Amino acid sequence: MARFPFSAIVGQDEMKQALLIAAVDPTIGGVMVFGDRGTGKSTAARALAALLPPMSAVENCRFACAPDEKGTCPDPCTSGRTRKRPVPVVDLPLGASEDRVVGALDLERALRTGEKRFEPGLLAKAHRGFLYIDEINLLEDHLVDLLLDVAASGENVVEREGLSVRHRAKFVLIGSGNPEEGELRPQLLDRFGLSVEVRTPDEMEKRVEIMKRCGAHDRDPDAFAGQWAEEDAKILKQIERGKKKVASLEVPDDVLEDAATLCLAVGADGLRGELTLMRAAKALAALNGARAVRREHLIAVAPMALRHRLRRDVLDETGSTTRIERAIEESFG
Repeated sequence: MARFPFSAIVGQDEMKQALLIAAVDPTIGGVMVFGDRGTGKSTAARALAALLPPMSAVENCRFACAPDEKGTCPDPCTSGRTRKRPVPVVDLPLGASEDRVVGALDLERALRTGEKRFEPGLLAKAHRGFLYIDEINLLEDHLVDLLLDVAASGENVVEREGLSVRHRAKFVLIGSGNPEEGELRPQLLDRFGLSVEVRTPDEMEKRVEIMKRCGAHDRDPDAFAGQWAEEDAKILKQIERGKKKVASLEVPDDVLEDAATLCLAVGADGLRGELTLMRAAKALAALNGARAVRREHLIAVAPMALRHRLRRDVLDETGSTTRIERAIEESFG
């Protein structure tokens, strides 16, 4: 059954833009989506992965090695043949054990044959794709910490049960949660690259349009996907162009100074704010086909790059987004 097309999602523009930025530059550090249930968070992540072209991987490789990575994973993936695979979207359930996440000894094989063999976990399955965690704020802290470490390094290291295994695990981490059900510790939240907020639409027209599109998808998913294929193809072309362009873009000194000015103005903790602003502005410029990174790109990504890094100010209980918008107005006019 065809998935719901990315371009057919009504509204939620900031979430969609954050996902596209992460698709252009996965090193940004993932996307945290806060908001109400049933607002299209998981639908958007799956729809984005579905519109990406199949990836080439070494035949029968359990770690999805790209052709130029052949023979570098724990498996003897030395096949000279490659196969096309869909870009993976892996769901990590709340009750998942650490063994299931990072991988573990294949006990059945060990008991049957005496051979010690590593069974890849969810991190290996997500390699070169997306790892989605709904209600990440309810996941155990040590697992969130582990996931962020792997997402940042692009490598999963398992040292246990006589096994010493190291393999690539490069993925876009997407977490979602409702703050009313539990907070994510600030130390963990700060390590997400981007943070966006989604709300239940309160405009009548949008709500009616969502019902119409969902109804059309329910009746005939393939026909509905066909109606949006052209729009999805435009987004795909935009991502591919952005991925090619992002490495060649430089962020000029005046834009770097703008980033530092803004982080000082809002009182962002640490330096992750500046670094994320720089990378996200560059990815957005590449996505938009711009020839240079400009202040307008920086301002566009500032709320999603900074709102989860602000210190609490007991004298100013306005929301993070409002504080950032006010700082932009005061700093840049």
